[in-house]
Amino acid sequence: MSTARTVLPEPATPEGRAGLAALLAEPGQALAALDFDGTLSPIVADPAQARAHPAAVPALRRLAGVLGTLAVITGRPAAVAADLGGFGQVPGLIVLGQYGLERWVDGQLTVPAPPPGVAAARAELPTLLAKAGAPDGVQTEDKGLAVAVHTRQAADPQATLDRLRAPLAGLAGRHGLTVEPGRLVIELRPPGTDKGSALKNLVSERKSRAVMFCGDDLGDVAAFGAVRALRGSGIPGLTVCSGSAEVTALAESADLVVDGPDGIAALLTALADTLT
Repeated sequence: MSTARTVLPEPATPEGRAGLAALLAEPGQALAALDFDGTLSPIVADPAQARAHPAAVPALRRLAGVLGTLAVITGRPAAVAADLGGFGQVPGLIVLGQYGLERWVDGQLTVPAPPPGVAAARAELPTLLAKAGAPDGVQTEDKGLAVAVHTRQAADPQATLDRLRAPLAGLAGRHGLTVEPGRLVIELRPPGTDKGSALKNLVSERKSRAVMFCGDDLGDVAAFGAVRALRGSGIPGLTVCSGSAEVTALAESADLVVDGPDGIAALLTALADTLT
């Protein structure tokens, strides 16, 4: 009895098609990296309840045996993402958390000392939110090396986010932090860290000859830019957008757009079917 194999979708751009072809030609020398929230995991109201798509981890486990490097690059703390995603089931998968500041692999975590500006901003945040008139439903998330404010559970999430932009930008400026906007979230984190630099550093470290990055949000723009820069230096690459109605900007610059985490899980499954 034969088993139906999932067909790989075709990238819309010639650069993307070349990147996918290079990955398929030499999978052992390729790197595939993915964002977590909105890409591997559906967006949920409570960030603590996020889980990887049920088909994603089985596909990643199959890919771990054939791809040179598998990575998750996320703004979350690395250990939190690894736990929520069930990535302990994927041998050798690297989780770069806090935009590359933290590293988790096979249960081993490396974390730098938290910068003082984050602690100062965290201490001021409750008073700032009260003065800004933050309504019920606004949630803060302590990431250790960063702090985030979520508005998804407010009565009017977008209006609340817009109201808090300026006060949070001022708070970040006072303490030497960078503001990172996302899907109904604003994060304050140390400067000089983004998914683009994390991706390029990992490609260099692993000596990868082809790269794929999958993301969904504004925080993934830098990683898409890194793929384009790597292509310019001779390393073929593919950018994949986990499409959504909430964020459309990333889709406009992607080589391939799929239907949210369902589409990402299907892409990973198709890739595993093709390579195994």
